[in-house]
Amino acid sequence: MILRQKTLRLFSLLLLSSFVHAFEDSTTLDCSGPLLIDGLKYDLSQLSGEYSATRERPTPPTREIDEARISLCSDLKRLDEVPDADQCAFGARVCLTRTNYKDGKETILSVVPAAQTEVLAPKFTTLKSPKGVSILLHGGLYPHPMNSTELGQTVTVNLLCATTTAQPGFVDYDGANLNIEWSTPAGCGFYGDEQPPPQEDDETEPPEIVQPSSGGLSSVGWFLLLLVLAFATYMGLGAYSNYTQYGASGLDLLPHRDFWMEVPWMLRDVVSHLCSSVRPRRSHRGGYSAV
Repeated sequence: MILRQKTLRLFSLLLLSSFVHAFEDSTTLDCSGPLLIDGLKYDLSQLSGEYSATRERPTPPTREIDEARISLCSDLKRLDEVPDADQCAFGARVCLTRTNYKDGKETILSVVPAAQTEVLAPKFTTLKSPKGVSILLHGGLYPHPMNSTELGQTVTVNLLCATTTAQPGFVDYDGANLNIEWSTPAGCGFYGDEQPPPQEDDETEPPEIVQPSSGGLSSVGWFLLLLVLAFATYMGLGAYSNYTQYGASGLDLLPHRDFWMEVPWMLRDVVSHLCSSVRPRRSHRGGYSAV
């Protein structure tokens, strides 16, 4: 009986431990190993460390700078040179600081815990064009700047497949949703155990299709064009001459009218001659001629 109780207790502890472990895996972002998303693996370990994305907005007579400190794989470290009130509390993964500048004076307007480990609950979505993966992270509550209503913060980080890791870009922030775009090899999905280098078509445009050269006319084309222009010039000058000198009109405007009137008949004779030349001769074998 005692052995059975110990066995049941041990089994319960193991079950509880596995449940807690599964719960932790679903609510945190672990970069220690590749993440399996829609059949592809993504290695986020190369993004370990802290990065920042900024944007500057003119707000006359002042200007504002929004800076998002980002640490996807671990909590952000505290900044010794910054007062605690001017930075996010412990456990932040993304901290958004809005600073106002006027006449050389710096004023921190807000410090927003955009993503926090305790409520992170990451959600992943693969991107098709451009290729990559989108990560949705959750943060704490923060008052909206317009109506002071406390809203749950979210951060969308779009990791775009690239050969090298660039500085993350600050896309926009609407008071509750922060959007970051980041070109990095971590956004390149792969199969197997080792991550292959990004393919060229992952970050470059499709190869240009070479079209036939159309820079100018061929020699035959130029000859025909000049012939047409010469004929048009001849007809125009001839018609003008007949009109001004003889007051001609209608068909009489044509220069050398009699010649052009005979052209159809000449063409008919030429065609008839050619047809008679190629027409096969009739055979007279088996016949007779009168004497």
